[in-house]
Amino acid sequence: MLYGPGCTSPQAEAPAQPEPQDHAAPEDGLFVDRAEELGLGFVHANGMTGAYYMVEIMGAGGALFDYDLDGDLDAYLVQGSTLDGAQDPGLRDRLFRNDLVETGRLAFSEVTEVAGLQSTGYGMGVTVGDFTNDGYPDLYVTNFGPNRMFRNNGDGTFADVTAAAGTDDERWSTTATFFDYDRDGWLDLYVGNYVNYTLATHKTCYTTAGAVDYCGPLSYNPYPNRLFHNRGDGTFEEVTAAAQIDTEAGGALGVVASDFNGDGWPDLYVANDARANQLWINQQNGRFTDEALVSGTAFNEFGKAQGSMGIAVADYDNDGDEDLFMTHLNEETNTLYRNDGTGLFEDYTFEAELGLPSRGFTGFGTAWFDYDNDGLLDLLVVNGEIQIAEGSDQTDTIFSLAQTNQLFRNRGGGRFEEVTATAGTVFERSEVSRGAAFGDVDTDGDTDVLITNNNGPARLLVNQAGSRNAWLGLRLISQSGGRDEVGTRVGCTLASGLTLWRQVRTDGSYASAHDPRLLFGLNTSSQPCAIQVQWPDGTREQWSKDAFSLNRYYTLEKGSGRAVGGSG
Repeated sequence: MLYGPGCTSPQAEAPAQPEPQDHAAPEDGLFVDRAEELGLGFVHANGMTGAYYMVEIMGAGGALFDYDLDGDLDAYLVQGSTLDGAQDPGLRDRLFRNDLVETGRLAFSEVTEVAGLQSTGYGMGVTVGDFTNDGYPDLYVTNFGPNRMFRNNGDGTFADVTAAAGTDDERWSTTATFFDYDRDGWLDLYVGNYVNYTLATHKTCYTTAGAVDYCGPLSYNPYPNRLFHNRGDGTFEEVTAAAQIDTEAGGALGVVASDFNGDGWPDLYVANDARANQLWINQQNGRFTDEALVSGTAFNEFGKAQGSMGIAVADYDNDGDEDLFMTHLNEETNTLYRNDGTGLFEDYTFEAELGLPSRGFTGFGTAWFDYDNDGLLDLLVVNGEIQIAEGSDQTDTIFSLAQTNQLFRNRGGGRFEEVTATAGTVFERSEVSRGAAFGDVDTDGDTDVLITNNNGPARLLVNQAGSRNAWLGLRLISQSGGRDEVGTRVGCTLASGLTLWRQVRTDGSYASAHDPRLLFGLNTSSQPCAIQVQWPDGTREQWSKDAFSLNRYYTLEKGSGRAVGGSG
């Protein structure tokens, strides 16, 4: 029998957890920034005018995705714009093609013009999903102003189909996710909107010492979010009211879709800035109910709303359910919510030793990922302030917001340790980091990170350590069209009996999109694991460990495994 999320294993004793290994960091650190060397010469511009426009400090994100289906990850980087009324045609989003498969050498070439991408708005973020089911990933870009939907034509080019698809939104959108909320085989779209702020409604705010500063989110009313249902013909219909998610607005900065209560249907968690977060539980009839308050995820353990920005979801403690991690403001601490398997959560921040190390930072992009492939999920948090430090030189405001980033290693037993000091010299840089997209850009079996900086250069952190351990990589695709099956739950059962659960996703972090492929770190194992799959429609399949070899990627097509009775 296949045991999926929400089910109980019949074993009398819990399988042994992976033992964290004391792998020494390479001499040049765990990660090396190779962005400029590899051709990712991108510098974000926030249009800063000295007027302290709120939008200046919020962008922007990026994506790692295989737009041309050649087997390696390409990069999409979101750009800002001017705010003084002048036009700069050079400020637009950029697409970079990874040439690894074609040349055998990791390098990027800019192909924005060739791809026909004309995204010149004031960019915030990007999400990736194949909404046409043709196998090619499409893009949805959120903006301070009209959003854009770009359909992948499958020939290396994209078409702006925003109007035709019916997915425009002229409000300030920050985050979005593609997910199949009704399990009909077509990806729907959720768009998270921030606050009712425009340059015309700009207010002047001050520090406690009386100096001019950026306003916070509570200075403006929050915008409601929107849900679009995919009709299956290239168009969407807005179903926000019908889904009953129009009843609450919180100023969204992060959103992630996942099955939090183990019933086999995708739910939504929305990270709101300085207001209560939302946990929209799927009622399986097209409607959602916000259960954040009763689940323990609306506020932290002290009953406080926090300045939630980035969001990460995964089974960090290997107990078979999806846990939550949020990044927050300086002095608030980041927050870890541990799931009990039924959709009820406990604030486990300080027990996990993640509270105090985050107190002096304002976090944005983040994700659970196994950087050393030891089978335990670690955490990266990228940081950058949003308010001017008291006593700082405000003539060049963006640099007074700079902070260093942080890496936390899962040492087992539900505890973490900060290993930033050995993470590499790039972690010594103080920048205003915002987005973080995760994926294996050099296809060597470990996870790399694309970091975007506000008013600064993008960084590509190439992993130097993970590929030294055993691993197994998987891509999960649909039976027809070859679409990445977003929302699929995959279990990798080790010889010890422990099952590592991962979910196919591109959402999470902050304003960014990730590699949909799954990487299972197998530590020092000499054999691969058996694979269990629960597809988004609830059907289940499995593959024996004999179907795989270590240190390789495989594509699993729906319907090609051994069917297992029962569905979620």
